[in-house]
Amino acid sequence: MPRSVKKAYNRPLEGKPDPWDPADKSIGGFWEGGKHWSEVQADDAVGFLQEEDKSDRPFFIYLAFNAPHDPRQAPQEYLDKYPASEIIVPRNFLPRYPYCDEIANPHRLRDENLAPMPRTRHSVQVHRREYYAIITHMDTQIGRVLDQLKSSGKEKDTYIVFTADHGLAVGQHGLFGKQNMYDHSVRVPFMVTGPGVAAGATNDAPIYLQDIIPTSLDWAGADTPDHIQFKSIQPHLEGAGKKREYVYGAYLGVQRSITADGYKLMYYPKANNMLRLYKVSEDPHETNDLMKSDDPALKDVVARLWNRLIAVQGEFGDTLKLQKPE
Repeated sequence: MPRSVKKAYNRPLEGKPDPWDPADKSIGGFWEGGKHWSEVQADDAVGFLQEEDKSDRPFFIYLAFNAPHDPRQAPQEYLDKYPASEIIVPRNFLPRYPYCDEIANPHRLRDENLAPMPRTRHSVQVHRREYYAIITHMDTQIGRVLDQLKSSGKEKDTYIVFTADHGLAVGQHGLFGKQNMYDHSVRVPFMVTGPGVAAGATNDAPIYLQDIIPTSLDWAGADTPDHIQFKSIQPHLEGAGKKREYVYGAYLGVQRSITADGYKLMYYPKANNMLRLYKVSEDPHETNDLMKSDDPALKDVVARLWNRLIAVQGEFGDTLKLQKPE
């Protein structure tokens, strides 16, 4: 993990010069050692593949880029692709999330302290510019690795998964980090290519990131140990997978969520047992909290999701006592 750089926090401040220069190689972070860490990691992967080119044995690479984690730094040519003034502010932008303290997202939290509070549209544009630049730079490095794989002649025999451990708010809902139950933070990309995987196909089956463990074992021809509670996605790739009925989410003892049947129910025990309800199938940016609605039909939706959340807790060993508000 690149070391944090003090200048990267609580900026830019309105009416003051921004002390941060993401392309400045002298301030450490991703530039520690003189070469961007994403380039160093790609160099390692390319070198490994060059060595494996001499062998017929199977190989496995776990290439975990630190990008786009902060401090979000990139070469100037990548920053120039995204002028801050042209960055679109998310439609779910808020100056402050009203329950940030109750869900353990105070401004002093490292992720949340990256930008000033209250949030400004300008600060969101600046941070998103840097976010997009470091992602684009990382994409270039991934391209280098894939080019090497292709030149080895092993591309068609290799499964490749592109995913991430979490997303980021970067101004959405007044938040900046990942410690929340909104889709911008918990729903990550998951793309697969490899033998028998249909090109350009999509699948809306809910999966967990940890499903990659039994999936990798499937591809290696190994058995999945009994203690692994997650499921291989290989049946989905073959068009015969059974969809999960729900997705469960949790953060410490302060947030829980359940997503099913096109709805997401979020629970905040430290905010007087507050519930928030979104119809994510129609409201992907989660802007309309349906708990504020007078629609009587939604009471059944909430009851069904609440009961499912209670039942699912046991499957994950979650001992937090949930108390439904009146």
